[in-house]
Amino acid sequence: MLSEDSRSRGGSLRRASVLAWLRLLRVSQKVERGLAGQLKLWGLNNAQFDVLAHVGAAEGITQQELADSLLVTKGNVAQLLGRMERRGLIERRSQGRTNCLFLTDEGRRTFTEVVPAHEALIDDRLSVLSEEEQKQLFELLRRLDRALE
Repeated sequence: MLSEDSRSRGGSLRRASVLAWLRLLRVSQKVERGLAGQLKLWGLNNAQFDVLAHVGAAEGITQQELADSLLVTKGNVAQLLGRMERRGLIERRSQGRTNCLFLTDEGRRTFTEVVPAHEALIDDRLSVLSEEEQKQLFELLRRLDRALE
């Protein structure tokens, strides 16, 4: 990746919006790398954790609702769920033409272990910011997220 000095001399990359975007990507990648390393302790990757966290927080969620929430296709979710079902973490229950998702006992155990550890790592990574700065960051990202919908 280019240094900030070389980017600032590089024409269009000088714009604050582009620099902010590049910094957001860089920070996101660093945090995700750390989280991925932690999730390996439970044999999970980031995508599987996202499924586990969403289903654990809203048992009975449909496959389509999960796909919409994760911003992926229903096919992507189906593949993830297949792997997680084989591991005994998730179960699909058919309700008419819809599959509803639930954690198994093993999934619940994993959820109760991994979520607090995951949150603690995120807290640690963001601890360089004050509580007020974290709130400001949240509000700015929420505003950007809503504008992109």
